[in-house]
Amino acid sequence: MPNPPGLDLFRLREYLDTHRPGLVRGELTGEVIAGGRSNLTYDVTDGHGRWVVRRPPLGHVLPTAHDMGREYRVSTALADTPVPVPPTVVLCEDTDVIGAPFYVMEYVAGTPYRDAAELAALGPDRTRAIAFCLIDTLVDLHAVDPTAVGLADFGRPQGFLERQVRRWNKQLAASRSRDLPGADELHDRLATALPTSPDPAIVHGDYRLDNVLVGPDQRITAVLDWEMSTLGDPLTDLALIVAYTNRQLPPGIVASTSGDAPGYPGVDELVARYAQRSGRDVSNLDWYVGLAYFKLAVILEGIHYRYTQGQTVGENFDRIGEAVPPLIASGLEHVSG
Repeated sequence: MPNPPGLDLFRLREYLDTHRPGLVRGELTGEVIAGGRSNLTYDVTDGHGRWVVRRPPLGHVLPTAHDMGREYRVSTALADTPVPVPPTVVLCEDTDVIGAPFYVMEYVAGTPYRDAAELAALGPDRTRAIAFCLIDTLVDLHAVDPTAVGLADFGRPQGFLERQVRRWNKQLAASRSRDLPGADELHDRLATALPTSPDPAIVHGDYRLDNVLVGPDQRITAVLDWEMSTLGDPLTDLALIVAYTNRQLPPGIVASTSGDAPGYPGVDELVARYAQRSGRDVSNLDWYVGLAYFKLAVILEGIHYRYTQGQTVGENFDRIGEAVPPLIASGLEHVSG
């Protein structure tokens, strides 16, 4: 079987045989897991065991993005907490092996629900249960003591929001290849109205329904895609859920239509559940939602740029660019001038 794009299975087998002897018992086969828009994810098996491999995209890697060591560290640290994560296997930061850093984790069964149609097939009661479990798992994550799990130095909470606004503006500049009306105004509004953060927590950074796996009992079996995790303001994670629930984008571009499924709770219900279970004040959430839209716009603009450079793997990348202007507009709606 040929190698999937970006993953030399023979070199991977050699590395695993050296660093995890006895793990692999036969020839490896693998394929790209559909749905990813940033780091590449592969389903790999030897016919006996099954693993998932993560590596950065094939080109135009933005500074500080796609950090394999960061993903591996936080997933390993959360192994004995109430937050479900795939067991990690090995991290390789030697780019000579497959051409980029990568890590391997155990395969975890579950379904990543990406749109309203997939949820509708479950019925309204199951859909509602999944949405509330998404919120409850986020509360569990934000309740983890970073020091207790060895993540006391995982980020710099002081000045987190200011750095977030600056960072995403810088990343936009690195990928900007066209005029984006309103983008600069949204940045300026965010920068001049920074709220006061609550106590810091472990922040996922891209928390949404299709970044978790759901089992047949409507419980989350694993939280995935920790590439943007850090210590910071927990309300940024909640705001992303609001942004994905609020904004309808063209199907197949991003997981943004789940909130339209019968039984899916409205934004007010989701926010109220988080507030009640976490005890946090969410009165300034609109600003965070504006930041969430800005962040999503920057991420998708980066993917659009990679598509224009021929550096992407997967379907629907030709439509990514059209999702950016509505995200900017939504951000402006939430952050007053």
